[in-house]
Amino acid sequence: LALRAVGAGLRVFFAQFIKQGDYSEIQALRRYLPQVTLRQYGAGKFILEQPDPESIRLAQDGLIELCRVLQSGEYDLVIADEANCAVKAGLFDESALLDLAAARPPHVELLITGRDAPRSLLEIADLVTEMCARKHPYDRGLPARTGIDC
Repeated sequence: LALRAVGAGLRVFFAQFIKQGDYSEIQALRRYLPQVTLRQYGAGKFILEQPDPESIRLAQDGLIELCRVLQSGEYDLVIADEANCAVKAGLFDESALLDLAAARPPHVELLITGRDAPRSLLEIADLVTEMCARKHPYDRGLPARTGIDC
């Protein structure tokens, strides 16, 4: 999507929650789409139970910056990558994500990704796409492959 948006001359802001580091998708964005503004708001660790204070602070600071960016109108497409997962992990409230969506100027597209989107967000969304793995090499014990899975 970011590739098509940039190809169409759109200005893109990509905000990634939870993760931190040079993952394959980050490497690809930097290499092939250097004009995409990229920010990461995560400590880069799995959150299996209660999130640690650093992870909460990073996500909430990111959400504040993302809202400012969204309202600025400087970008045509704003991507909140893994924001649904951030809500599920307890990094910020569902209401904060709804407030973000409500703050969107009409000429800005907001894309929110991640599993387990809150029902309230699904209800206000213009478009909802759900992807699910039917079969994955990880299920057979194969590790993630650079450039494919991570």
